[in-house]
Amino acid sequence: MKGAAKAAAAGTGEPAAAVPAPLAGFATLLHKECLRFWRVGFQTVAAPVLTALLYLLVFGHVLEDRVVVFERLSYTAFLVPGLVMMSVLQNAFANSSSSLIQSKVTGNIVFVLLPPLSHVEFFGAYLLAAIVRGLVVGAGVLLATLPFAAVPVAHPLWAVAFALGGSAVLGTMGILAGLWAEKFDQLAGFQSFVIVPLTFLAGVFYSIHSLPPFWQGVSHLNPFFYMIDGFRYGFFGVSDVAPAASLAVVGVFLAGLAAITLGLLQAGYRLRH
Repeated sequence: MKGAAKAAAAGTGEPAAAVPAPLAGFATLLHKECLRFWRVGFQTVAAPVLTALLYLLVFGHVLEDRVVVFERLSYTAFLVPGLVMMSVLQNAFANSSSSLIQSKVTGNIVFVLLPPLSHVEFFGAYLLAAIVRGLVVGAGVLLATLPFAAVPVAHPLWAVAFALGGSAVLGTMGILAGLWAEKFDQLAGFQSFVIVPLTFLAGVFYSIHSLPPFWQGVSHLNPFFYMIDGFRYGFFGVSDVAPAASLAVVGVFLAGLAAITLGLLQAGYRLRH
């Protein structure tokens, strides 16, 4: 097909039409989304790392000698994986949600909708950029906390699996929130009343075994708990729930969110006026 087009163009003396490379639009949008957060890295990467470090210093200093979670493990070391995962989740959500709402409010979303991008490519580019930012911030937090606590890595593949799964879930939630919100304050409300409570009540600063039975049961209804608990297992080899079960919960939750998001994108929900 391409050879015939070139031959026909040569016979008429006209230049051959450029054939777009497969997934060129997807790659361009992904590159744009990654550049968007990287060019303001002081705000999008350095600031979350500093915030997590302050949590570690304050909680670790105050509770180091008062809280015992796992045998022969300091409370400061226990905190590190939770803070890393919390940073991954919150920043993955922030990347996709803030990009969408900013494009909608300023009106430049039209430049993303005009090219022949499928809804799957649109979803994939925003999601992968959110995962990249989440993992970059998480790696920064882990490196920044190394001088304060010796944290073993018992099962690195489990840690990577939960980091990828968790950032994918929150990146997808960010796309959903960005589609739904029409103003910045709506998005801020979603983050303040949904994302932050679910993250803080997911066992970042404690093991759920320290809670009364009722609240242990409530914690099992929080999908963020499985992400953080499974990620912590990757470091210590100890968890409140079997890692395979936690990963299954994360996978099912991600599949459901992705299906809803793809359906809304295909319908142009709050994107096309």
